[in-house]
Amino acid sequence: MNHNVTDALSSVRVEPGRLTIRGTTALAGVIGWPVAHSRSPLLHNFWLAKYGIDGAYVPLPVRPGAFDVAVHGLRAAGFRGANVTIPHKEAAFAIAGRLHRSAVRSGSVNTLVFAEDGTIEAHSTDGDGFVASLEAKGVDVGRGPVLLLGAGGAARAVAASLLDRGVAVSVANRTTARAVALAEALSAEGPAPVSVIDWADWEDHLPGHALLVNTTSLGMHGGPGDGFAPDLTRAPDDMVVSDIVYVPRMTPLLTAAVARGLRIVDGTGMLLHQARLGFKCWFGVDPEVDADIQALFDADLAR
Repeated sequence: MNHNVTDALSSVRVEPGRLTIRGTTALAGVIGWPVAHSRSPLLHNFWLAKYGIDGAYVPLPVRPGAFDVAVHGLRAAGFRGANVTIPHKEAAFAIAGRLHRSAVRSGSVNTLVFAEDGTIEAHSTDGDGFVASLEAKGVDVGRGPVLLLGAGGAARAVAASLLDRGVAVSVANRTTARAVALAEALSAEGPAPVSVIDWADWEDHLPGHALLVNTTSLGMHGGPGDGFAPDLTRAPDDMVVSDIVYVPRMTPLLTAAVARGLRIVDGTGMLLHQARLGFKCWFGVDPEVDADIQALFDADLAR
């Protein structure tokens, strides 16, 4: 581990005398059950230290059934807001007094903001975080069209953000009915229809697309896709391949893309950029996703 990474890690560890929470400290956190595995506190507390902000971001383990009580308690206690993860995302959608367009379009919520007027605002930063991760790597998202693998919440968030930028989207999912439901929901809201491709045929449709994105758990460490072996023979030479899975960093899809000589974008960027958007909402600073935060995250994954 180099000195820059070591310094980055030490800057976010809570040591005696290193972190002081005052009555003026801005607070946010991540709500989930379980939540100890979340890497969000690592990222947000790094940024708070880097920008000299009097703030703290904490894990908030909340049991199923206690979400509403917990959220109203956090708001009453002066928290700025919170990220929301499994199993509370549907409850987060329901509790919101004001739904940001990103939440409406994606049909999901991962970020709550407690406004000064007492309103609970709900946002989805996943889709815009994904697009930002591509743009940070110099990918021209607008050249589309995009072939999206998956039809879950992450797929809808990513598809909505791409559609809002005028990019044509096709969806393939192992359960066709879910792909059809996603396409109908997004097509009904505009601005363009979403095409559905049979899962068995998605590799045959690669020539008609500029970007391939996996939003499923196929290839995830410990997930159901250990045997996932995509054939990218028919992919255009200039296709960009992305995977939102980041453990392992090199998924079967990205490994196949590299072997084919294609450009890739791994899943770490989406996680970092969606966190950046939430941080800006709570703490008023748009943090930089730079080599330091990437090194910090990579070092944590390697532990």
